[in-house]
Amino acid sequence: MAPMFQTLVLSLPTPNSTLRMRVWRALKECGAAVLRDGVYLLPAEGAGAFARLEPEIRSHGGLAITFDATPHGADDQAALRARFDRTADYAELVERISAAKASLPALGPRRGLTALRRLEQALDKVARIDFFPGEAKRQAAAAFASLKERYGELYARNEPRPSMKGLRPLERTRYQKRVWATRKAPWVDRLASAWLIKRFIDRDAKFAWIARPSERPKKAVGFDYDGAEFTHVKNRVTFEVLASAFGLDHDPALTRIGAAVHFLDVGGIPVPEANGLETMLKGAKEKARGDDALLAEAMRTFDLLYSGYRA
Repeated sequence: MAPMFQTLVLSLPTPNSTLRMRVWRALKECGAAVLRDGVYLLPAEGAGAFARLEPEIRSHGGLAITFDATPHGADDQAALRARFDRTADYAELVERISAAKASLPALGPRRGLTALRRLEQALDKVARIDFFPGEAKRQAAAAFASLKERYGELYARNEPRPSMKGLRPLERTRYQKRVWATRKAPWVDRLASAWLIKRFIDRDAKFAWIARPSERPKKAVGFDYDGAEFTHVKNRVTFEVLASAFGLDHDPALTRIGAAVHFLDVGGIPVPEANGLETMLKGAKEKARGDDALLAEAMRTFDLLYSGYRA
């Protein structure tokens, strides 16, 4: 009969506080249960973490012994399994998810997406050490699915889904004096992409603002919608995809603009200038009457930002 659990008995050198902290964090990350001071338990399928810790502990003069543990009866087995109960962790997550769902309208698309991603990471972290999943995990997953659905209702109804295709270099000569089509009521990524197209790819570009992909003018180049020639690819937004496709991603100023656009469009690593850029574009949106006028205002904003980065 295969062992159900493994037990790690360890004793660490008293003076080495750095080692003690590193071992404690590793045991917590792998979800080990504490039987008593210096004695830890993991289900057999997760016990590889013990095998990785043993040599490090011994190399610093500590004691580390791992051995199999198989409960003799159903009661003993249930008692050991109970030490891995993650119900409280899931309950805390459900509370956080519920609070985030209630605050989504106030958070806005960028901060809302950041909150959603952090909660997804937290849920994954608990699930990785939930060796005996049950109803609590199902409830937490359902709560998170409801949060994602609410976010989509508020902010992502028209956002393109990332493509998994690879990126390849393109010749600018094929994209001169073209009509470029994207979704109407453009915002950060579409405005930045249109600016990039006009300033660096096709200086004679004209733009068509469409309500749905089927409205794309014949021979027009589509960008930033599902099925467009240029849209989100993996973790890159359309601006970054265009810059890469046309060999512009070696320009440090464009790279910095791309980082701000990425953060404002899909979240991620904060960029100091992003809030200022967002405020300027909001002002342009309030002032402009129509999408062409909005792009004209945005062109000036991105021109100034690019000049500032270049300086």
